[in-house]
Amino acid sequence: MAGPATYRDGCESAFEMTMQMLQMDDGALVRTWTIGTPDANRLPVLMVHGGPGLPDYLEPVSNLIEDLCRVHRYDQRGTGGSPWSGEHTVARHVRDLQLLLDAWKYERVVLLGHSYGTDLASFFLLAHPERVAGMIYLCGPFLGAWRETTHAVERKRRSGPNQTRLELLKAITPRTNEEEIEYLTLSWFTDHADRQRAWEWAKASAQALRPVNYQMNAQLNADKKVDPLEAQIDRLIEVLPVGTVIIGGEGDPRPAALLRQLAEQLNCEINIIPNAGHQPWLEEPEQFRTALRRAVSRKREAK
Repeated sequence: MAGPATYRDGCESAFEMTMQMLQMDDGALVRTWTIGTPDANRLPVLMVHGGPGLPDYLEPVSNLIEDLCRVHRYDQRGTGGSPWSGEHTVARHVRDLQLLLDAWKYERVVLLGHSYGTDLASFFLLAHPERVAGMIYLCGPFLGAWRETTHAVERKRRSGPNQTRLELLKAITPRTNEEEIEYLTLSWFTDHADRQRAWEWAKASAQALRPVNYQMNAQLNADKKVDPLEAQIDRLIEVLPVGTVIIGGEGDPRPAALLRQLAEQLNCEINIIPNAGHQPWLEEPEQFRTALRRAVSRKREAK
């Protein structure tokens, strides 16, 4: 589970942001945010955050493109301002995305997913290719046997006492608020290539992105294995929009080599940013900004 920082770190907005609660077909309320000015020549962007089980944290990313197009974000049901109890399935979350587009009266959008959000965006594309005009993948999707390599890098970035403390906290149920913040910080600081600021960024995330919906995390990760994205690569290649871009960080503990391999399979552009981790907008903001704006600017047709 990734824990990106939520503060802007210099990316202040010049546009007014509006928050709206939208009702899904089962009565669930989903919190959304909209920013930017509609552009008749450019499609809106819908951002899909990661986790699963975390609230949205992509405001700093939306601020980088708000002058280019309309940008939407949302808390996935069961997180943040979208409280909900029930069984989480990929199909239910794909349906939520469809209903959001319907509520905004969009025939097509550009999807931008980060981390697990790249998986969810991909599943939506497979189910509704006619609704997706563009795809921007940030730090994912990671397919195949990537977890073992990732865990090895994470263990290497933790000291022995760090690892011992993490395992001790993981075994505690329930954790106090202070214990949960420490647990999440120890879990997430390995996401960052910048070892000097890694703890600072991870702790900020741990303080802001709670409570984590661990049940949602387990259910969706299990559901993804029933019909894995790996098994649908051929279909994904068929429906992937022209101009799809993958942006990642060379210092992400998740292997950048697998993103390069995926880009070759999908025949799409890839930009792996040196000295950046799982949230490249924090560590290499200028390189990330340039790459992101270039990817968004490609989608000029509004349908």
